[in-house]
Amino acid sequence: MLMPPAERAENDTEPEVFAARVTVLDDFGLHARPAANLAKTAQAFQADISLSLGEQTADAKSILDILGLAAARNTALTIVCRGTDALDAGQALVRLFETRFNLEKDVPPA
Repeated sequence: MLMPPAERAENDTEPEVFAARVTVLDDFGLHARPAANLAKTAQAFQADISLSLGEQTADAKSILDILGLAAARNTALTIVCRGTDALDAGQALVRLFETRFNLEKDVPPA
């Protein structure tokens, strides 16, 4: 039985989905500090967020899961976010990768 459009919209429980490929740009790969920044950012969102490297998938809200990927420099990862704020979460995480996790400001001048 088909539902009228208004009724379908009210019953639409499909979660928002965001997916993107990113590249690890940091010279030392996805080590403890970037993993911590990534997990902290992911934890700010309601969406379920995962990072994938080949067959491995990690919960992006877990530092240990992220470190378990052992992603070296120039490694391509896939971010997948599912939930009501998936788009915002995905965009925030992509920005972290693009800005090298905002770590360059942590490096003292030579």
